[in-house]
Amino acid sequence: MIYEQDYLLRSIAQLIRFLAKIVFGKDTVTYELSDDEAYKESDNLHKALVALLSDGKINEAENLLFDEFKSEDNRHMMVALDFYRRLNDFGDEFLRDHDFSREEIEEGLREIASKARIV
Repeated sequence: MIYEQDYLLRSIAQLIRFLAKIVFGKDTVTYELSDDEAYKESDNLHKALVALLSDGKINEAENLLFDEFKSEDNRHMMVALDFYRRLNDFGDEFLRDHDFSREEIEEGLREIASKARIV
């Protein structure tokens, strides 16, 4: 079981790197708040997601991401990749305690990539 979870953790990290490379030409992705007013919407989404994650409200955060995600906006893709990277950084016990799994992380990440027509 531990080996399987470790494998999943690494697979998710690789998928995030792959998507970051395709979309942004980068190996890593960390959302940074913008000074540009045009990106205020993605900044607000990012802030809300981080707040929900810090409160352990993972399912609520993921629902918000899917409700607000705009596939035509690369800033939203950056928010999504940053969100799943943060989720993947949580330990298995934290995820379990908050009714979430690595399988759900991978599934959500693949669904976002599909909505953005990347894969």
